[in-house]
Formats: sequence, structure tokens, C-alpha cells
Amino acid sequence: MPISTTSEPDGELEDLLRELTPRVLGAVVRWSGDFAAAEDAVQEALLAAATTWPRDGRPDNPKSWLIQTASRRLIDEVRQQQARRRREERAALREVPAGEVEEHDDTLRLLFLCCHPTLTPASAIALTLRAVGGLTTAEIATAYLVPEATMAQRISRAKSKLKGSSFELDADPDRLRNVLHVLYLMFNEGYTSTSGPELHRSDLSSEAIRLTRAVRTQLPDDGQVTGLLALMLLTDARRTARTGKGGEIIPLADQDRALWDHDAVTEGVALAVEAFNTPPLGEYQIQAAIAALHDEVDRAEDTDWPQILGLYGLLEDLSGNPMVKLNRAIAAAMVDGPDAGLKLLAPLDDELAGHYRLDATRGHLYEMRGDHETAAEHFRAAARGTTSLPERDYLMTKAASLS
Repeated sequence: MPISTTSEPDGELEDLLRELTPRVLGAVVRWSGDFAAAEDAVQEALLAAATTWPRDGRPDNPKSWLIQTASRRLIDEVRQQQARRRREERAALREVPAGEVEEHDDTLRLLFLCCHPTLTPASAIALTLRAVGGLTTAEIATAYLVPEATMAQRISRAKSKLKGSSFELDADPDRLRNVLHVLYLMFNEGYTSTSGPELHRSDLSSEAIRLTRAVRTQLPDDGQVTGLLALMLLTDARRTARTGKGGEIIPLADQDRALWDHDAVTEGVALAVEAFNTPPLGEYQIQAAIAALHDEVDRAEDTDWPQILGLYGLLEDLSGNPMVKLNRAIAAAMVDGPDAGLKLLAPLDDELAGHYRLDATRGHLYEMRGDHETAAEHFRAAARGTTSLPERDYLMTKAASLS
């Protein structure tokens, strides 16, 4: 195979390998049918590349080099275990030719496999980050605040469940919905961590955006995919303004909008409009439209709350999600006053019993109403219910300011 004599900085090599990993892994999984063994072989190929390319030069076709190297490693492993693995002869005969490798990107197939409906959302997210995102098990464990051994077991069990699963691209609506849900959960965990000392885990949210872009590249005409990407961009655009110098939370209405990523806002608004005009209308398209209404104005007081209220009503009819009902109550309070919002919260006592967001919302609405004592009580109750330290500190600060 021709070797390029141009050298590249370590950072460029790392970026290149990270970009190629899901494509190479997808190709080797498709060829071998064994996810776990393929992943081990690809990791060995990546290590070999990181060791030899800086010394000998980068191949003219890095993807081909990695696939061939991984396939040979996999075949060597098959040959060493021929007594217990009957597929050795078939695998050896199917060795990738030494010539050009077929230009076929299996990233989307790999993502759909990682989001298989037999896996729990937690396992699907972990496996996706490992196989498609290129994060190490240690990095994923750190992001989710669990021991590395625990995360390794979770990923191992997930790979075992997928053994024998079809690698064909199954983009039926149910499977695609599961993929988008996993990416949505991954982004939300990165944007507002459910536990721990940090409000953001930007590695998770950024990876969710990157993977959603990859899905949209393959499915550019799907309104839900476009809507989810728009929602992520419009939400993530506010990240820098969400916290103060001491890490304290700054609510949307009080944020310095000059700190927002306006390139992301511009792209997100354009995608939101495109998604909203692509039938059939789904939940991500509507959420993106709501996010666009928040982001496209320069001042919080110029927000089109009546239109947002209407969109939340549409979203509630579509999803029936209690969190959507909670957000609709906030919009109703902004349009018709706090009593209207509090009235809409009453039916949620059963659906969201004990959830800190219900208490936090009531705290804000009672504060709008001027009942500071009741508002402080709800803020304190919400602070006791959250496992996020930044959110707890914010809620306790709110309670103290009203007491």
C-alpha cells in the first residue's frame, strides 16, 4: 500500500483516527459478524497506526490500511482459537483483499446496531459512545460517575446481547425513533448533568451533536432527524452563558445573550424552519421550533410566549409527556399569569410525584405571584430532590433570597 511521506501533528492524527474509527469498526463488524471481536481487532489496528504512522508515514488510504490490519488481526485470533470457533475457515476465506477497500461507510449501521431495541437506554448510550464515539471505557465511566469496572461490564453485556443481530440498516420508524431517543438522552445528560458537581459534560453533548449530524447526512430528508439536530444546536448555543464565573446557574431570562454561539443559533434556526416544514410533524421538530423562538430574539422580554404556548399544546397532544405539561404550565404563566400556570400544574401531582422539577416550577410561579414564603418552601423541597450540585445550589440560593 502506498505510504504518504507527509507527517502530521499528533493532534491531527488523533482527530483522523477518531473520525475513521466508526467507519472501520462498522466495516469489520459487517464483514465478521462479531461485534466484540471486531472491536478488539480495530483497537489493535488503531494502536498500530498511532505507533507506526508518525514514524513511517501515513498511508494514502488510511481507512483501507486500518480495515486490512484489523481484519488480519481478527483472522489471526480466529486461527488461534480454531478448536472452539468453527467459523475459522469461513472467516479466513473472507479476508479483505490487499487492494482497494470498498468505499462504504458503515457508521450509520453501527449506530443503529448500538441502539438496538433489546438494549436499555443506558446500555445503548454507553455502547454508542464506545463504538461510534470513540470514547474509552474510562472516559464514559467518568462522564456517568460510575466505576470503570461497572461501565466495562455494562458495555460487555450490551455487546453480548447483540451477538447474532443483523447488521443490515434497519431504518424503519420504530428503530429510527429509538436511535434518536438515545441521542436525545445523551445530549441532555451532557447539557444538564443529572448528578455530580458539574452542570455540563460537554464531551457528551458535543458527541451527541456529531452523531446526529452523521445520521442527518444519511437521512437528510427526515424532519425528525433535522429537528433533533436543530434542537441540540439551539440549546447548546446557550451553554457558555448558562453559568457565572463561580459556576452558578444563570436562568435563560437572565443570560447575557452576547455570549451565545450565534453561528450555532443561525444554523439551528434555519434547520428548525426546514424541519417544521417537513411532514409529518414530530416531537423534535416542535421542540426545535420552541427553541428557535427563544434564541432568535435579542431580549428575553421579546420572546413570543403565545406562540410557544401554542406549540407546547401541540407537543402535549402528540406526546402526553408530563415534562411537556410542566413546560406548558410555565408558558401559560408567561401569557396569562401565574395562576393559569399553577392551575395546569395541579394534575401533575400524581404523574410527577416527588420530582424536584415540579417543586422548582411551582417555586417560580409562586414567586411571580408574589407569594415569596410559599415559593421558598418549594425551592427548598426541589433542592432536596436533585442530585445535581449546581442545581441544588441555585435552588437553595433562590429560597434564601425569598426568605
